[in-house]
Order: sequence, then structure tokens, then C-alpha cells
Amino acid sequence: MIYKIGLLVVRENRLLLCRKRYGTDLLILPGGKPDEGETEEQALEREIGEELGTTVSALAPFGTYEDEAAGDPRRVRISLYTGVLGGEPAASGEIAELVWFGARDDRELVSPSIRRQILPDLLRRGILR
Repeated sequence: MIYKIGLLVVRENRLLLCRKRYGTDLLILPGGKPDEGETEEQALEREIGEELGTTVSALAPFGTYEDEAAGDPRRVRISLYTGVLGGEPAASGEIAELVWFGARDDRELVSPSIRRQILPDLLRRGILR
């Protein structure tokens, strides 16, 4: 099992997703794995700085999702948080591209956990339409 912390950012009815430079071409959430001794919030603050080149504040737990990992035969458990970005995100570090993904965009472009778990939940809750 892979354990990751992700950030949920929605603007103008679109979800912020990332494409990594390596590992998979599928779109994933910004975030990553906690280092030893880090809390989920500390890990997410560090990862957002590394991947998006900005800060994040007002972190709040949103939900936990489990499904197939993108580009890995193992399963992934994602602890998803909401938060406020401290600036405009830009692809940085291991991130090649940022994509603002809408509910009507091609779901085959996103990781299994986003496609089968997170997007349907966001639609059910009315966060995406």
C-alpha cells in the first residue's frame, strides 16, 4: 500500500491536477508521501512548496480514498485536504505540467483513484458540476 497526502484545489469549477516528469503520464493530485516524522500537514506543506512553488495554509481534512495507484501495481491510500494556496501555482521540481481539470474532461487522463473515487465524490457533493 502506498500512502499519500493530496491537496484539493478547485477554481472556476476545475480541479488542479499535475503531470509528473516520470513514472506515469496520468494526471494526479498535488502532494506526495510524508517523510519519516512528518505530520500529514507538514508533508503537504513541503510537497506543495516543492511541486507548485507556493505555500499552502488553512489545511483541513476532506476525505480518504483508496484505489489502484497510477503507474504502480500497488494500491494507494490518499488523505485529501483542502487548503488555500499562497500564490499562483507553477509546475516545479518533479512536476512537468499543471492542468485545471473539469468534470466533462476526458477521465482516462487521470489516475484511477481520481477517476473512480474522487471525481464522483466531488460531483456528489456539488463541489464540481
